Amino acid sequence: MKAKIKVTLKTGVLDPQGKAIEGALGHLGFGGVGEVRQGKYFEVELAETDKAKAREQVKAMCEKLIANTVIENYDIELG
Repeated sequence: MKAKIKVTLKTGVLDPQGKAIEGALGHLGFGGVGEVRQGKYFEVELAETDKAKAREQVKAMCEKLIANTVIENYDIELG
């Protein structure tokens, strides 16, 4: 089973990389671009076949290592 994990900064957390990308897009002629926020994406291949157990396993991975839960949110998709 494959887990897809999207990690994003929480609302209110400053995102200097997103701001830099936003400015660069404007300088490159891409008008109409609003706020840009950056994040991280992970794919993890799991041996677990039970979806509920896999979700708990991936949640533990996120809480312990993949996401900094003080400033980041994460979303898990199993497939």
